[in-house]
Amino acid sequence: MNINDMQHDMIDRLRHSMRALQMLMRSQEVTANNLANINTPGFKSDKLFYRAFREKLDGESVQGVETRQSISMQQGTLEATNNPLDFAIEGEGFFQVSNGTGTFLTRNGRFSLNPEGYLVDSNNSMVEGVSGAIHLPQFAGSGADREVTIEVAKDGTVKVEGEEVARIKVVNVDDLPGLERRTNSYLAVPEGLEMYEENSAQIVQGYYEAGNVNPLSEMVDMTRNMRLFESQQRAMRTSDEMLSQTTTKLGRF
Repeated sequence: MNINDMQHDMIDRLRHSMRALQMLMRSQEVTANNLANINTPGFKSDKLFYRAFREKLDGESVQGVETRQSISMQQGTLEATNNPLDFAIEGEGFFQVSNGTGTFLTRNGRFSLNPEGYLVDSNNSMVEGVSGAIHLPQFAGSGADREVTIEVAKDGTVKVEGEEVARIKVVNVDDLPGLERRTNSYLAVPEGLEMYEENSAQIVQGYYEAGNVNPLSEMVDMTRNMRLFESQQRAMRTSDEMLSQTTTKLGRF
């Protein structure tokens, strides 16, 4: 191998190491965000996976790796609170909430009543029922001063003092991987995805769904990423030193 070939080889090694470092940094960001949301109700952890590809570039075959991110829809543990305005979905599907910026899907069912008597989430977004935003005028203006006596059946039917007043909507989409994260609690339905009412799910009152983050698995991933990062840094230093040596030799001719 001549000096020019060695230089080309060293530059390729540096390029591959840089791409590996970028992927590991992205992986660490995802892992750190998952760990930061261990206690976020209804949080769905992110996962990274990589796809190797080969394509033609200027007549040459080039191999690369594409990073993709997906959301794990695994069910979280249901935690009892005995709060009649806490709800968990057992099975597939999402609560639908709306605010001034749009309509979103969420698994965070820690709700409350606002002063106007609307059922809202922690961001003051209105919880949607099958007939629109769930409004309980009986509780308007009462806030936390009045004991809330609401019963919600597993199909989402809301009863106040035994009278049916609304039904909480549980929806789903035909392509779960197509959902887009907006916040740690909200997922958005992009154009092209079909949304439908999820009839197989059950709503459990007095519970909320904990996040599905596995802290042990995330810590293992974080430790592995750090070791791989350090390994790639060492490889970059070695390649840089070898490139410097070949450049110095080339300058003697």
